[in-house]
Amino acid sequence: MKPQTSRWAKGIALIAALAVVSSCGLPRPGPNKREIYAGSVQKKGDAFIVSVNDRVTRATAVAPALGFSSAFKNAGKLGSDTIRPGDILALTIWENVDKPLLGPEGQVAAVLEEVQVDGAGFIFVPYAGRIRAAGNTPEAIRRVIRSKLEEQTPDPQIEVRRAAGDGATVSVAGAVTGQGVYPIERPTRTLANMLARAGGVTISPEIAQVTVLRHGQKGKIWFQDLYDNPQLDIALRGDDRILVEADTRAFTALGATGTQSRVTFESQNLSAIEAIAQVGGLNSAAADPTGVFVFRNEPGVIANQVMGRDDLIGAQRLVYVLDLTAPNGMFQARDFVIRDGDTLYVTEAPFTTWDKTIASISGSATSVSSLTSLGGG
Repeated sequence: MKPQTSRWAKGIALIAALAVVSSCGLPRPGPNKREIYAGSVQKKGDAFIVSVNDRVTRATAVAPALGFSSAFKNAGKLGSDTIRPGDILALTIWENVDKPLLGPEGQVAAVLEEVQVDGAGFIFVPYAGRIRAAGNTPEAIRRVIRSKLEEQTPDPQIEVRRAAGDGATVSVAGAVTGQGVYPIERPTRTLANMLARAGGVTISPEIAQVTVLRHGQKGKIWFQDLYDNPQLDIALRGDDRILVEADTRAFTALGATGTQSRVTFESQNLSAIEAIAQVGGLNSAAADPTGVFVFRNEPGVIANQVMGRDDLIGAQRLVYVLDLTAPNGMFQARDFVIRDGDTLYVTEAPFTTWDKTIASISGSATSVSSLTSLGGG
């Protein structure tokens, strides 16, 4: 009777194990393909499931638009010694007459030791009036004063120099070797030269972004584009603020990948195949290469293009499907662009679930058998 009893015990253990597995489920990193497809709009869900092809790749290839406005690009270069509000100028004016305008009789030169540039950028010179100084060089100011005075005194000779003040400066901050405030001088009139003056960037050039803030205006470019496109090497202005920082875009990797985490971009444009490589590739012991999914909230305009519709309004939940085993699957993954905020998810292969089921059943059956033995059965 004992052999038969033993067989009955094993059968009961197997049934119990199956019950445990079916009621509690198996541990896994996320949903399987069947469950993802069950959430599609076609099956009363709220997400559109889309297989990636060339048309979808073109419609979704949207890169962040960075650049400078025409106001930034059309600004001319400043002189090497540009005057700014708050500077103090010293003026010397020579008149070749017996009774000069600006000095006592018999004095050849009149010296104005401290002429401060007011907050609006102007100075006042007797008999010449109010003159714009900020933004001009001492030489330009000299010519303006001379032109105004020569109407009243013959051939006046003018000298203008800065007595106090730092001239036009910019601040450079962020991921540069030398953060600080730098004067705009002849070698550093443009953005590229000023960044070089600050010691260059300290992060990877591929992900470096340069922001310029100017009197309420803002422009941002990729650091590499600064050298690829000469038009982006803009002329600087006094009080410009330059900030260098790393690209903040990121995607989330989950499922059967080499790592599961939030991952920052390592280049300006990141494809699906590059994103997979960036997280260590697919888990060779568990991943299903036919189940690579990209979850994204897609703007209505792009969602309509992808779905071939014109009635979708607002952001839509789209799930893009990549099958790396398809004849052109690797090419599709190479061309499909990952965007900021995407979730890259790789499902487990069916055999992985089967192995987990067998392991769970075997473990449960062993446990039940052990309990039966302890009960003296």
